[in-house]
Amino acid sequence: MNSILVKAIYFIIAITALLGLINSPTALLLGFIFTVIFKNPFQAYSHKAIHYFLKISVIGLGFGMLIKETFETSKGSFVLTSSSIILTVSLGLILTRLLKMDLKLGHLIISGTSICGGSAIAAISPVIKAKSKIISIALGIIFLLNSIALFVFPVIGHWLHLSQHQFGLWCAVAIHDTSSVVGAALGYGDEALRIATTVKLSRTLWIIPLSIFSMFLFKTKGEKIKIPYFIVFFIIAILINSYHLLPINITSVIVLMSKRLLVLTLFLVGSTISIKDLKKTGAKPIVLALSLWIFISIFSLIYITY
Repeated sequence: MNSILVKAIYFIIAITALLGLINSPTALLLGFIFTVIFKNPFQAYSHKAIHYFLKISVIGLGFGMLIKETFETSKGSFVLTSSSIILTVSLGLILTRLLKMDLKLGHLIISGTSICGGSAIAAISPVIKAKSKIISIALGIIFLLNSIALFVFPVIGHWLHLSQHQFGLWCAVAIHDTSSVVGAALGYGDEALRIATTVKLSRTLWIIPLSIFSMFLFKTKGEKIKIPYFIVFFIIAILINSYHLLPINITSVIVLMSKRLLVLTLFLVGSTISIKDLKKTGAKPIVLALSLWIFISIFSLIYITY
């Protein structure tokens, strides 16, 4: 098909997502279908856009939160967050050796599953000096599971009659990538969205201790640890809203546009999923990622409900 027409279709879907005419799962699915049929004409730019759009969306959502509620939510979820990360990392290291996998690939999958998907993989990769091929495989698997979670989790949540608080907490712990966490919670309700975003970002801070642990595990020194600075801006946005430094009509518009930008981001995520790359990964990395995902999903659900 004519490349100009393909690009036009791509932009039409992107604008549709930005205008809020489609929901999160639909945007992700359309992105994936588009790539299967036409191939993404902006592959390199899409990855960069996802990186920036996600951070902007999350910061924008901060304008709809209050500092007291945010602190209480983070404090209340600390035990679940810390225990799930420690158990998932421990189980992952054991399974990686049992499956006789490449240790660096296994560690990246463990990092993405236990903390925050692509962000954790991007942060840990330079610390353990992982090659680009290994990084691509880990990202591909994590993005695939995130895509499935975006559809499956809301269905399970409604089936189990989870409250918005319970669902938001479950999403934040059991879904890897921030985009899919917020995307799944977005359609469940405003409270679920607030809980999911807050807990997920507090979970993201665990990148720092995991990076230090990775240095010792792989005996690497002198590598810079990537600190997720956008969380600082997220907190500033919450403070601005908490002390009413901006009129409510402005903060409401910022939150609305942030939600729509997130839907656009999910379309971009869908358009970067490559079946070809996933086929090259083999069974072992997928078995590892799936096992850890099932473990953390069941563990966190039992913890939350009982």
